Amino acid sequence: MKPGESHCLLRIFLGESDRSAGRPLWEVILEILRKNHFSGATVIRGIAGFGPKSVLHKETFFRFSPDLPVIIESVEREEKIRRLLPSIVDLMQGGLITMERAEVAYYGPGTRDPEE
Repeated sequence: MKPGESHCLLRIFLGESDRSAGRPLWEVILEILRKNHFSGATVIRGIAGFGPKSVLHKETFFRFSPDLPVIIESVEREEKIRRLLPSIVDLMQGGLITMERAEVAYYGPGTRDPEE
């Protein structure tokens, strides 16, 4: 990935309770992106949200919400995302997937995880 190249930002919105083969769906999707050599991905856990049914999911001091929103973001070449998209859509039980153009301003290796 080089600065100035045109890429896409992939965003996958799902619920924390979504599962695939008994595992958290966000974890399964993250593994798929990694195995397909995506440049990186981030899983973000929201503090509140609602979907098409307008049911508000949020944690309060007295109540734990079992289905907080989760967003997976990744920046990658559009062709690579589109090739993988059908297999991700097949795993979804609801939610939303968006893509938008993204220009990479910087991409560096950072510090490697010693467990890799």
